Amino acid sequence: MICDIAKVSKSGYYCSLKNNNADKDKKDYLIIKEIFDKSRSKYGWRSIQMHLRLDYGLTMNHKKIIRIKNKYNLTTKIRRKNPYKMIMKKTQEHHTFNNILDRKFKQNVPGKVLCTDITYLYYGQCSKAYLSAVKDIASKEIVSWQLSNNLSMKFVLDSIDNLKNIKTISCETIIHSDQGFHYTNPEFIEKIKVLNLRQSMSRKGNCIDNAPMESFFGHLKDEIDCKEIKTFSELNDIINKYMNYYNNYRYQWNLKKMIPVKYRHHLLSKSV
Repeated sequence: MICDIAKVSKSGYYCSLKNNNADKDKKDYLIIKEIFDKSRSKYGWRSIQMHLRLDYGLTMNHKKIIRIKNKYNLTTKIRRKNPYKMIMKKTQEHHTFNNILDRKFKQNVPGKVLCTDITYLYYGQCSKAYLSAVKDIASKEIVSWQLSNNLSMKFVLDSIDNLKNIKTISCETIIHSDQGFHYTNPEFIEKIKVLNLRQSMSRKGNCIDNAPMESFFGHLKDEIDCKEIKTFSELNDIINKYMNYYNNYRYQWNLKKMIPVKYRHHLLSKSV
C-alpha cells in the first residue's frame, strides 16, 4: 500500500533497502581505516578497539570490528618470527649465571625484574646499527636504551649505567639477559655489582627465556621503517622518538589498556 501511495515498485523499494544496508558500516569503516592506516596495517581488532574507545570515545564490539575489517579487506600484517641469533665465543674469564627469573614474566612490582638484550637494525645502504635496551617487565616500560654503530662494550655498559637513575630499582632487582658475550664479560658483571643488582641468564640457546625482549624488538622492527633512513644520526632520533611513543602513547591490551608509564603508576598506587 505504501509503495502504491509513493508510486514506487516493490523491486525498487527492496533495491533501495539493500543499498542503504550496504552503506550502514561506512561511517564506522572510515574511523577504523584511519586507525588502521596510522598503524601501517599492523593493528588487529584489540588495538583498534582500544584506540576507538580511548581516542574517539567509541565503544565497538570486537565482532563488528572483525566483520568490517573483513568486509573492506583491512588485512593485518602478521609479524614473522626472527630467527637471528648472536653467537660469540667466550673466553675462560667469562662466566654465566643461573636462570633466577625462570620465565616468571608476570610481575606486578615495577623495578623488581628487568630484561635486557641487543638487536641489530639495518638502515641506508646496508649499514647496520645495534640497539641495547632494558625493559621493566612489570610495566612493560623501556627504562634505558643506547644505539651504537658497533658492538663495543661501552654502549651496553652505558645502557646499564642509566639504571642508577631509576627510583623503583633496589638491591632486590633482578636483571635478566641471554648468555651473550657482553653479559658474561667481567666489565658487565662488575657494573651489575656496583649497581647492586642480581644477575640472571637464560639457558644456552633458549631465546624464550628472554621472551619480553624478543617481543619488544619484534614490535619495534614492525613499527619502524628503517629502509628510508640514511644516517646513523637520523636513526638515533627515530629510535628516541619511538621509545617515547612506546612508553607514553602506545596502549597495550595486557596493561589494562593503559600505556606503560601510566600502568607503572597504577601498580605503584596499588602497593601503597
